[in-house]
Amino acid sequence: MGIETKACPPDRRVGVYLCSGCGIGECINCDQLLQVASKENKVPVSKASSWLCSEESVELIRKDIESEKLNRVIIGACSSRFLSDVFKFDTDVFVERVNLRENVAWSHKPGDEDTQMLAEDYLRMGIAKVRNCELPEPFKKEINETVLVVGGGAAGMTSALAAADAGYEVVLTEKEDKLGGWLNQLYKIAPSHSPYLEPEDTGVEEFISKVESHGKIRVIKSCLIEKISGEPGSFNVELKINNSATENLMAGAIIQATGAKPYDPGNLTELGFGIIDNVITGSQLEKQFLQNGNGNNGKAIFEGKKLKSILFVQCAGSRDEKHLPYCSTECCSTTLKQALYVKEKYPDALIYIIYRDIRTPAQLELFYKRVQSEENIFLTKGEVVNLSKSKDGSVLVDIDNTLLGEKIQIASDYVVLATGMVPSTFVGNIESETLEAGSTAPGAGQTEAAKTLDGKKAAASAEAGAKILNLTYRQGTDLPTLKYGFPDSHYICFPYETRRTGIYAAGSVRAPMDISMSKADAYGAALKAIQVIHAAKEGKAVHPRSGDQSYPEFFLQRCTQCKRCTEECPFGTLDEDAKGTPLPNLARCRRCGICLGACPERIISFKDYSIGMVSSMIKSIEIPDEDEDKPRILAFLCENDAYPSLEIAGRNRMQFDANVRVIPVRCLGSVNTVWIADALSRGFDGILMVGCKFGDDYQCHYIRGSELASKRMENVQEKLKQLVLEPERVKLFTLSIDEYTKLPGIFNEFVEQIREIGANPYKGM
Repeated sequence: MGIETKACPPDRRVGVYLCSGCGIGECINCDQLLQVASKENKVPVSKASSWLCSEESVELIRKDIESEKLNRVIIGACSSRFLSDVFKFDTDVFVERVNLRENVAWSHKPGDEDTQMLAEDYLRMGIAKVRNCELPEPFKKEINETVLVVGGGAAGMTSALAAADAGYEVVLTEKEDKLGGWLNQLYKIAPSHSPYLEPEDTGVEEFISKVESHGKIRVIKSCLIEKISGEPGSFNVELKINNSATENLMAGAIIQATGAKPYDPGNLTELGFGIIDNVITGSQLEKQFLQNGNGNNGKAIFEGKKLKSILFVQCAGSRDEKHLPYCSTECCSTTLKQALYVKEKYPDALIYIIYRDIRTPAQLELFYKRVQSEENIFLTKGEVVNLSKSKDGSVLVDIDNTLLGEKIQIASDYVVLATGMVPSTFVGNIESETLEAGSTAPGAGQTEAAKTLDGKKAAASAEAGAKILNLTYRQGTDLPTLKYGFPDSHYICFPYETRRTGIYAAGSVRAPMDISMSKADAYGAALKAIQVIHAAKEGKAVHPRSGDQSYPEFFLQRCTQCKRCTEECPFGTLDEDAKGTPLPNLARCRRCGICLGACPERIISFKDYSIGMVSSMIKSIEIPDEDEDKPRILAFLCENDAYPSLEIAGRNRMQFDANVRVIPVRCLGSVNTVWIADALSRGFDGILMVGCKFGDDYQCHYIRGSELASKRMENVQEKLKQLVLEPERVKLFTLSIDEYTKLPGIFNEFVEQIREIGANPYKGM
């Protein structure tokens, strides 16, 4: 199929600059490539250099930009992940990188006809792209630079101090009448300073004083969030203070640090709680020492009795599919410090710690060894299988799966259950939660709802949350949660990011962690809050397209109010009016383009990423005639995992079939089915879609873009039926970036499958 000659629009002055270095010139004919630019595409300036990144070559490009008034520059050389600062020109010049090194020269046979055709098609695609896109213009507005911190515990106070010390005004709200949170419930904390051998004072009063006396921190106690609307840079927050007075304020970013609560021990009847009086929780033991330990003048804590023995049961409800499937992180270090409490108060008591595993990361390992060395503290691996009351009032604890391989029984005056933690975002009491059949794990009932592609169910799942932030978002009142009730984030790459742009979770509300970890976590959240304020001020995106100045534009005159964009946006960017018309909140947008892929009317576009732009790239590719035996495969690769994987494969000189043409996309969820239909009707023999993995063990960079693309494959299959084409012509694959070795195989095997199926009957039409 021939290629039509295209004239360059007068307002798009394109310059093409090719590099023949790094083996490119030995693999492909750069002179022929220049002919594709100058003669076929009528590009006014096209030049080649053996060292395009040299100062002389870059200066030549700068001079051409000025003298030829170029506003589109194509660099045909190495990957865009290299030398991005070198090929950066004036802000009014759009730069497109065409990867001739990793994607062509280093991954295909040199001097081969198919390799040359591949390079020429990539150049055609680059030219088509720059001619059909515009320079992004940042969406700017007046913003408020105040950081709102919700929750006055260790994480909240640390976040507040970090942001305030960086020069930002902070409003810290706390629902109780005193700051401190869980710190107020502790006698001491696990060691956080060298030599990490002794429990430390909480220092809570000094901590509170430092926060309340800081000139840039306004503390509001006995305060609840009534409502939050708006977007990063301009959140409108309505507070209720002392359960009566209301106040409105503006904030640029929000940190939720509302902490966690102990798992309800009422669920642990198999461990004797609520049945045997001598069975208590670690939280109850902590409270007894807090109330009596410092001021009882040597009196006994345990009801005036002389304590002869005490036994701690680790993972009481944690790491258990019937209760909390996850590790609560801080239980081991808490038990170790409590064992030292008991030893100090009752030096002759025998102290037993029954554990599955002792998890004391980093310097806490030194603390573990110190406790382990105490003569009257005995640690043993095992599983508590039964508890009963003896005639003398002690508790008989039966232990199985011990290191000795034998069952043992220990008699103890008291048993302390090291229960886990549940985030404050988990709704209601765990035991009263409506769960999936056969499951008693918290949050299980809302897991499937949160993962469903049905927007109404997803919204209902969010609405069922704890209603701490009371967001007015279409998709729910609170941060969406993971399957265990913790606020959702990109847990693979960017743990602070939640699905609500500009709102960050910190401390044990985000993930199980102890006090020391919560404080460290809080600094990260404060930095992210500052970052999003700066991004909102400049009209730029945050993770994962950090710095992107584009934003979605809606041609609402053609909107049919189908609500797909508002339901499928993972970040709650779009609200809607009574009729279902989308109401964009542009500063919430992550620029993934999932709304673009969802819209059946194609009314959503970005200046540098649109239906028309990608369609023009598809149409620019040469389709050989059927008798040439050169199948053409179009591959849409996600720019986050799949496309970098392709470049890594190229850097490792891994070879793959030259009949595949790759278009990187922002997210697999941004692929509109019209691109697939256009490609097939034009004569492409097969189409590949490769994106991030999705599921419990991995995560799409845009949360569920790959999952949405997989769901939309049903529509693609229907389109194939309409075109009377084999369903095997379109396939979707997912992979993680460390699985780059699989990608060449995926390409090669798919090309062979297409050869067996035969040429697209639309080829040549």
